[in-house]
Amino acid sequence: MSGGIGIESKAVSARRREILDYVLENGGAQIEELVERFSTSRMTIHRDLHALSEQGLVRKVHGGVTMLASGVMETSVVHRMRRASREKHAIARVAASFIKAGDIIALDDSTTSRVLSEQLPSAMPLTVLTNSMGIATQIAGARDVNLICLGGKYHPRFDAFLGILCEQSSKSLRANTLFMSVSAVRDLGAYHQEQEIVKCKMALMEIVDRRILMIDSHKFDVTALNRLANLSDFDVVITDSGVSDRQKTKMLDAGINLHVAALDEETSASRASSH
Repeated sequence: MSGGIGIESKAVSARRREILDYVLENGGAQIEELVERFSTSRMTIHRDLHALSEQGLVRKVHGGVTMLASGVMETSVVHRMRRASREKHAIARVAASFIKAGDIIALDDSTTSRVLSEQLPSAMPLTVLTNSMGIATQIAGARDVNLICLGGKYHPRFDAFLGILCEQSSKSLRANTLFMSVSAVRDLGAYHQEQEIVKCKMALMEIVDRRILMIDSHKFDVTALNRLANLSDFDVVITDSGVSDRQKTKMLDAGINLHVAALDEETSASRASSH
């Protein structure tokens, strides 16, 4: 009997860690969203959120949960950087191969774009547009990089500038390629939990000649509140080799230009094809 209780306790702890990861990744979540995401009952989700709230990790609100504005939640960007780090680095290596000297590139505020900013080709003249404070700090002063920061209200939770000023400033610019990520991919659609972030990403999508979506395999079949775009709206979709065969087939059948980054090698990546 005690062994069964121990196993159950471990399962509960694991689920609560995953719920916390999800809330950190998305900034918040609705009860029904968590019920669907974790395939459990409303009562169980309420118990889990109550436990996390009692630990000071999240704040319960009507119908859902949000991150706290202070304390441990201030580490949300660091947490997201660590989550799926291996996958993000593999994806970023493939993404960097799409950059050539003289390009004007736009990087969104995602942690995958931040990883890409660390892998920008050295000694290559580039212009980089971004609304991410972290990316701006990363490449500020880099030789041959012309950095343009999009303004707006600074949000510490996302380490990014958002809002109408960010959207308006991007409209006066033009770039060759946008590199971006989202919180979730479901049914060939790209989603994000935060509406304000969605608006900034959509504004960036309108000012570029080529759109590249970077999405790690953990984000497939995940639910987020706001639909941003169809996968077919992107010229290239890059994911990692952890993606399921079912998802690969689904995207290829839909005509998605899919690139799959290998996780077991430092630099190689295989391009998925229907052949």
